[in-house]
Amino acid sequence: MPSVMGLLEEREATARQRAESLRGEMDRLVAELRDAEAAQERPLIAEETVSQLLS
Repeated sequence: MPSVMGLLEEREATARQRAESLRGEMDRLVAELRDAEAAQERPLIAEETVSQLLS
């Protein structure tokens, strides 16, 4: 039968791996969000520039 301490250490290691995995996923999503926001801003900037050139 496994020891209580061994089970706790196993749970801690599993939780640590899950947290690291989620941090990596979060970093990836933040970068993807930045790219999407930049893509969203480009047409607005172009529209402002064209508007200024035409006025």
